[in-house]
Amino acid sequence: MIEVWHKKIRSGFGLQLIVIVGVLIGVVVFGMFASSYMLFAVGAAIGGIFLLRQPLVGLIFLILVALLVPIEIDTGTEVSLNLTVFLIPVVLIAWILSKLTAPHFRIVGSKTFLPLTLFLVMGLLSLMIGNILWDPLVPKSSNFILVQLAQWAIFALSGLIFFLTANMVGNEKKLRYLVLGFLAIAGLLAIVSMFVGAFTLVKSVTTVALIRTPFWILLSGIAGGQLLFNPRLNRPWRMVALSSLLAVFVYAFFQQQEAVSNWVGVTTVVAVLSWLRWPRLRIPALIFTMLLILTGVLTQTLWNFGGGDSEWITSGGSRIALFTRVIDVTSSNPVTGLGPASYRSYAAMVPLKYGKAYWVDPSINSHNNYIDIFSQTGLIGLGLFLWFMGSVLLLALRLARRYKSGFVAGYATGMLAAWFAIMVVMLLLDWFLPFVYNVGFPGFQASVLVWLFFGGLVAIESWPKDNDE
Repeated sequence: MIEVWHKKIRSGFGLQLIVIVGVLIGVVVFGMFASSYMLFAVGAAIGGIFLLRQPLVGLIFLILVALLVPIEIDTGTEVSLNLTVFLIPVVLIAWILSKLTAPHFRIVGSKTFLPLTLFLVMGLLSLMIGNILWDPLVPKSSNFILVQLAQWAIFALSGLIFFLTANMVGNEKKLRYLVLGFLAIAGLLAIVSMFVGAFTLVKSVTTVALIRTPFWILLSGIAGGQLLFNPRLNRPWRMVALSSLLAVFVYAFFQQQEAVSNWVGVTTVVAVLSWLRWPRLRIPALIFTMLLILTGVLTQTLWNFGGGDSEWITSGGSRIALFTRVIDVTSSNPVTGLGPASYRSYAAMVPLKYGKAYWVDPSINSHNNYIDIFSQTGLIGLGLFLWFMGSVLLLALRLARRYKSGFVAGYATGMLAAWFAIMVVMLLLDWFLPFVYNVGFPGFQASVLVWLFFGGLVAIESWPKDNDE
């Protein structure tokens, strides 16, 4: 009997039957308890049915939701959720169900998966060890475990979308849909923000993702990669990419000049893409840069552009005080860390003094993503994370060498440039793995898109050589 039903599911009959029964039950329930929530539920169910047929649409829908659905969900803690958090498991379920009717259930293999999995496991171990060794003098709320699990969920959902993209993008055609979909949505938002401002858009129709550095890094990497390495990019899309880069430039260097991570991240993307595109200019560029550094012109120019002494007094020096406090409290257990989200409780035990300021009850964020990961998961967790990022870098380098021109070349080089930019801005207060008490899940809506497109690198590597449909 079980074998019969397995064959029916494989043929699609069982899945269709489940959908029909589910729709009938939904109609009955909706008639009994009609409300706006039920209407939303029915819409979600219809979308779920569509995802069963075309799971890849879920990734494009995720981009839409992450950028254009500013709905915050209260949890009764200091942490709020959003629809992006719930959509990722939905995409996972839709992908699994779609595979039930496929002739083969194949999971992509990659050297990136092992360190990523170990990092997530380490996050859970740090959570348990941190609670076992918790200092009884350090207070914590009764629902603090929910906050810790929310922090680990940011780690896990980031890894999950990386894994899903790697497995769902089975050929270049699918990757092209995903890239052009992002370029259309993100590019349009960036272009509009040139005239009305990103902050104005966020307050009206978009999410916080639009004012987070990872969004602008990703957009500049994808648009710049296609412009420089894909000569077959047609004129309309070339204009979209050019306009998007112009919008990135206006935002990073004019509208938000005071946010150093923005223009440093974008500059890193441009520098890496230029290095890859024009190899003959590398030596002259290095010599010229060294001359500017030795004469002090470059350092002084960057210092003044970033705000100079006034900006250092306002935020630069204070961040060193924050770094020091977080490292100090983590020294009690540097190997496995204090556990997800835990360092804030420990760091608040002693007032923080900086200059003439005296913070009696400090609510501390590390303002450095590397220190943040170290404090939450220890040296082991940080090492595993760097191992994972190193494996992504090696993968991007291999693909950039393999594909010299065309769409895939543009994608690989763009993500390679984005990798370097992300690693740089993680030092400068921006988040690739957001801290739940800082930008949290709102900021996750930007960082998760970078994880999504990093997963595309794994997908490319897994393609058969003749798979160019």
